[in-house]
Amino acid sequence: MSTNPYAAPKAAVADEPVPQGEYVPGGKAVPASRGWNWIADGWTLFKAAPGLWIGITVVFITILFAMALVPFAGMLAQYLLMPVFMAGIVLGCRAIDGGESLEFNHLFAGFQTKFGTLAAVGALYLAGFAAIMVVVMLITGVGVFAIMAGGGQDVATTGAVLGLLLAVLIAVALSVPLLMAVWFAPPLVVFHDLGAVDAMKASFTGCLRNVMPFLVYGIVGLVMFFVAALPLLLGLLVAGPVLLASVYTGYRDIYLR
Repeated sequence: MSTNPYAAPKAAVADEPVPQGEYVPGGKAVPASRGWNWIADGWTLFKAAPGLWIGITVVFITILFAMALVPFAGMLAQYLLMPVFMAGIVLGCRAIDGGESLEFNHLFAGFQTKFGTLAAVGALYLAGFAAIMVVVMLITGVGVFAIMAGGGQDVATTGAVLGLLLAVLIAVALSVPLLMAVWFAPPLVVFHDLGAVDAMKASFTGCLRNVMPFLVYGIVGLVMFFVAALPLLLGLLVAGPVLLASVYTGYRDIYLR
C-alpha cells in the first residue's frame, strides 16, 4: 500500500525519525563562532514553546533528583537513562525544526525509539566512568600513601591535599574524552541508526574536530548558567532548556549538510 510522503505524521513522537539534512559521517569542522550560534539557535527552539520547555525541564530534573535519592541503583539508573532522555529531547527539537509541535511526551520518546541502543550508550558511559575512578584511585592512592608514610602530620596533610588535587585533575582530564564520546551519541543513534559504539566514536570525532567552537560554547554556557542562577535559580528555567536544545543545534551544525 502506498503512502503519501507529504502527509503529516499522525503520531510524531512514535514515528521513525528522519534527519533534517544529509548526514556527514564523523561530522565536519565549523568555525569557532558557531559555538555561540548553538546557544542562540537553542534559544530560538525554546521560544517556539517556552511553557512546554520549562515543564519538560522541571520534570526531567525532578526525575534525576528522585533517582539520586536511591543509593547506588539510582546512580546506575541515571547513567543508563541519561542518553534515553536526551534522545527524547533532541526528538522534540527535531519536531520544532521540522515545523511540528513540541509535545511533553517527547521527553519519554527515547523509551520508544532505539531504547536498547541508547541504554547501551549509557552502560558504556557508566563503564567509562568506573574505569576512570579505578585509574584515579590507583594513581593517587599510591602517591598519597607514599607521601604520608614519609613525614609527619604537616607533610601528611599537605600530601593529602596534593593527592586530592591530583585526583581531581586526572579525573577531569579523563572525563573530557568520555563526555565527548557521549555528547552527540543520542541524536546519532535515533536519527542515523548507529550502534552504541559507532555513535560514541562519531560523537568523539565530531567534538575533536570542533575544539574551538566547543571552547566558545563552554565559556558562553558557563557565563549564561552563572547569570541565570543569580535570581534565586529561576533563570535556570530558561537557561536549562536552552542548553538542552543546544545539544541538538550543535549536532545539526556538525553532522548535517
